Amino acid sequence: MPQNLLIIGATGLIGKYITKEIIKAKSSFGRIAILTSKDTTHNKTSGIYDLKQSGIEVLVGDITKEEDVKSAYHGIDTVISCVGRNVIAQQIPLIQWASETPVTRFFPSEYGTDIEYSLESASEKPHQQKLKVRRYMSTVTNLEWTCLVTGPYSDLYLAEPPLGRLGAGGFNVKEKKSSLLGDGKGRISFTAMADVGRLLVAALQHPAASRNRVLIVNSFTTSPHDILAQFEKQTGTKWDVQYTDLGKLKEIEERAWRNQDPLATGLTLRRIWAEGGTLYENRDNELIGDPPMETLADQVRQAIERS
Repeated sequence: MPQNLLIIGATGLIGKYITKEIIKAKSSFGRIAILTSKDTTHNKTSGIYDLKQSGIEVLVGDITKEEDVKSAYHGIDTVISCVGRNVIAQQIPLIQWASETPVTRFFPSEYGTDIEYSLESASEKPHQQKLKVRRYMSTVTNLEWTCLVTGPYSDLYLAEPPLGRLGAGGFNVKEKKSSLLGDGKGRISFTAMADVGRLLVAALQHPAASRNRVLIVNSFTTSPHDILAQFEKQTGTKWDVQYTDLGKLKEIEERAWRNQDPLATGLTLRRIWAEGGTLYENRDNELIGDPPMETLADQVRQAIERS
């Protein structure tokens, strides 16, 4: 029996990639719907129109209202949450309400950094809301779940973010400048945002292998030095390089939290990555069919094209 899917956060940062891949694989599923707000239907009219043209059912409601959410859950087997970091805790009632309906499986918005990588993970500030959600989810006995842990998004890491101006890592294609953390040799496991969608679809298509499991998946593992080398190879020129040692990064991070700087979360995550907090020698891609993944060369080429 094909799964009937509901996507929450379908037009957001990672949700649009997940939704795009689900649409590509729609023949594998039954009904596909999204739950979105009235504001989104007004502010993202073109995107909503495209979803409808792709055969996606657009349900309008407030994810904080039980009546709206339970109405959207009607006839749904699997809920895929793609909500952003600012509303992660709202998933607790979403999970509770799902457990009170015929919904059988819930994918929480876990894409990104592993919140249980090590003992130190429990004290990291950006992880606290996800940890609450995961703890609550473990208490719900009549709802299956899957956490898709992807590590950082390579598309964003290879870009020139605001964080790069703080010496927190980044690659400026136009100016041929790079900012590397530590000695630049620390390896990090990344996932391209399009691959997050491909891996989510693969997990849906392998329900037994992904049931009640944290799946550790990624596109590739590399280091800042290797990323720089690929940029230099594809641009045909040497880049200027600066380094920020991890002690200095920690100082910048702590100051940002004291000053309630909105970049504080990003600084903490980059420090975690540089310390090896998303490095995996083994991954679970094979458990869900080992779908083809993008490579470092693919991601660097796309970063150059975007610049």
